[in-house]
Amino acid sequence: QVQLVESGGGLVQPGGSLRLSCAASGSIFTINAMGWYRQAPGKQRELVAGFTSDGNANYVHFVKGRFTISRDNAKNTVYLQMNSLKPEDTAVYYCNADLEIESGVRHYWGQGTQVTVSS
Repeated sequence: QVQLVESGGGLVQPGGSLRLSCAASGSIFTINAMGWYRQAPGKQRELVAGFTSDGNANYVHFVKGRFTISRDNAKNTVYLQMNSLKPEDTAVYYCNADLEIESGVRHYWGQGTQVTVSS
């Protein structure tokens, strides 16, 4: 069974750092795209950062310079290093991926990991 498993969320003070991980497991042929979204209470889910199918990293403007996305292709894992965290970064962070499996390309979401930035 193909799935995305996230880890690394938690409670951190403003200005602190967290590193999120998302591992894709199962019978995967290719990872076409992979990235991170977030959803704060009462708000819509929004893109934070991601890798496109051509390997380029994209960031939403309000995390540029603070967040860094990286990947380990051998482990089918993508990371999100979050520095200089602000209270407004508080949200559930979801991993998202377009994975090529035996039956074709499918879109997957992780279960989400809570990030809380508070003093």
